[in-house]
Amino acid sequence: MNYTLNQLQVFLKVVQTGSVTKAAEELHLTQPAVSIQLKNFQDQFEIPLTEVVGRKIHVTDFGHEVADSAEYIINQVNAINYKTMAYKGLLTGRLKISVVSTGKYVMPYFLAGFMKEHSGVELLMDVTNKSRVVESLKKNEVDFALVSLLPTSLNFEKMDLLENNLFLVGSPQIEFNESIADEDFFKELPLIFREEGSGTRQTMQQFIEKNNITVGKKMELTSNEAVKQAVMAGLGYSIMPLIGIKNELHNKQLKIIPMKGLPITTMWSLIWPKEKKHMPVPLAFLQYLNKEKDNIVTKMMR
Repeated sequence: MNYTLNQLQVFLKVVQTGSVTKAAEELHLTQPAVSIQLKNFQDQFEIPLTEVVGRKIHVTDFGHEVADSAEYIINQVNAINYKTMAYKGLLTGRLKISVVSTGKYVMPYFLAGFMKEHSGVELLMDVTNKSRVVESLKKNEVDFALVSLLPTSLNFEKMDLLENNLFLVGSPQIEFNESIADEDFFKELPLIFREEGSGTRQTMQQFIEKNNITVGKKMELTSNEAVKQAVMAGLGYSIMPLIGIKNELHNKQLKIIPMKGLPITTMWSLIWPKEKKHMPVPLAFLQYLNKEKDNIVTKMMR
């Protein structure tokens, strides 16, 4: 057998995601490239690693055993790399962060400088909804989480990073009756929500309840990008964080609709369990943010 470390990494990612397409996305490779690596890896075994049933890939029992071994080998290789860098006096290890969906527009700015300073640090960032973010903290699967609404079911510490302002937005191509009272606005026009468990959805619902607004037509989509595209296409209106729609506002693909009580202002905060004992990498990241966060925010606001 003559399989490569790259083939092990590709196969493990296919097993973890259950999909060649998703594996390609996470590895930043094309789907054909992943398929070729998967085939070359399979050719070295007489026993099938995967099988396709109903156009969906399934991992065999033998494939799961090989994946476990592949994960162990990759972890050992990473350990060797970390030790080599440590001997050179470099900071090494993993930084694991769970980020709510809209936070993907925020967190990279606070990571970029740190990652450039520390080439020995490996970043693992999971982008998901608020419910799963909080769950990952409870299970101690990550070092930090980025949220715009603080959880009530967790004893945590936090570092505030940036204000989060949410506005009502719609497509410039759609005209609406500006004389409609705020409380009647959504009786006339469809309002587009994120899915249950989303922090943005929770913020929208709190605003609607607080202002006794009646929502007539309603749509639900499962990502901020999907909501944004739907609003741009004229399917409805939504309350969205400014950080994720700046380009579309500048390009006149979206417009802000003035409404009493808006914008809603929350805070992007990095949180972690109160009893958490930080390893050197996350501790160094906190020290970096304490020193640089004001400069980062200033640059973002230009």
